[in-house]
Amino acid sequence: MSLDKDAVRRIARLARLNVPEDELASVAGELTGILAWIEQLNEVDTGNVAPLSSVSDVTLPLRTDKVTDGGIAERVLANAPGGAVWLEPQDRHAGGFFAVPKVVE
Repeated sequence: MSLDKDAVRRIARLARLNVPEDELASVAGELTGILAWIEQLNEVDTGNVAPLSSVSDVTLPLRTDKVTDGGIAERVLANAPGGAVWLEPQDRHAGGFFAVPKVVE
């Protein structure tokens, strides 16, 4: 696949890049080279290659999914700022959650 100046100009506009007019030809050559390399990679047969997420054969240790710091909701809610502008002082937290003033209508 070969790119011309118009294609590079369009790609640059879509990518919000400022490519000077006098550099369009060289950028077109570089991008054409990159695309040729990708086409070369697409020719490699990877049908018998198992997918992997890492080149090293390491498995991460799993841990049990359990709550270890629960039961302190009142201590957490005590962190609600008292100096902020609230509708009412008791509205700092409501129903076990932080309550904040509406900022979007």
